[in-house]
Amino acid sequence: MPSGFGAARGRRGGRWKETARRHSLLPLRVFLGVTFCYAGIDKLTDSAFLHASGAGSIDELMHSVRDSAAVPGLVDLALNSPSGFGYAIALGELAVGLGTLLGLFGRVAALGGALISLSLWLTVSWQSTPYYYGNDLVYLMAWLPLLLAGSPLLSADAFLADRRRTP
Repeated sequence: MPSGFGAARGRRGGRWKETARRHSLLPLRVFLGVTFCYAGIDKLTDSAFLHASGAGSIDELMHSVRDSAAVPGLVDLALNSPSGFGYAIALGELAVGLGTLLGLFGRVAALGGALISLSLWLTVSWQSTPYYYGNDLVYLMAWLPLLLAGSPLLSADAFLADRRRTP
């Protein structure tokens, strides 16, 4: 086998690996972006969730997790204005989801997603046993690579960075 054959094959494989590495966070970005948009829209369109009280409301949820939360003070804060807290979470999830999908202020969106996931883990899903049954902890960990890397590819952030570099 000629030596050039293996070298060319290695270069092609190296390019593919580099392309795969550069694009590796895109599936995570799409999943988290779509999921958080869906969660925000679902809350905003749920007729019961945003009510200050009643079955299926944010108030009922907060009362049900109050005594098992890792940080009951966060729940108490939410209970000061359950509807306001519900809107804040829903709009926050929607903003984080859209920012993540568009790659606009990617690190800020990832930080927002991590903070939402952290607050939900410390309140709503804290009592999950074993701990890995609580999905909010998994979401928190999923946001960390995007927080570290930002949105350097196929994103509004990359587009704006290119425009700043080009005279």
